[in-house]
Amino acid sequence: MKPAAKTYRRPRNRSGPARLWFSFLYSLSGLRFALAETAFQLELAGYGVLLVVLYFLPVSLVFKCVLLFANTLVLIIELANTGLETIVDMISPQYDLNAKKVKDIGSAAVFVSLMLALALWGSAVAPLF
Repeated sequence: MKPAAKTYRRPRNRSGPARLWFSFLYSLSGLRFALAETAFQLELAGYGVLLVVLYFLPVSLVFKCVLLFANTLVLIIELANTGLETIVDMISPQYDLNAKKVKDIGSAAVFVSLMLALALWGSAVAPLF
């Protein structure tokens, strides 16, 4: 028998510093959920490795910032894709062709961001060889 779904109370509206604080806590909660996803774990591990490589890479500071932005963009798009997939799974628990399309488009967005990062890293590393 499947356990009953946990219900949550809707948080009350806040304003001022309390709103900022709770927004921060909600963001941390979202990151905690994302860390349970294998794809996000792999991309985060790659991000960490590339940060170390980026530190030692003999390119301009501006190019380092561009590479950092591209790597961060991959994580941001993966977070959005994870949220999108969660919503699709909630709305359409059974297989549906439209749900598949939405998930595939989200996956394509992650792929495009990865290809952008790969192209930029290739252009940074190629002159070294």
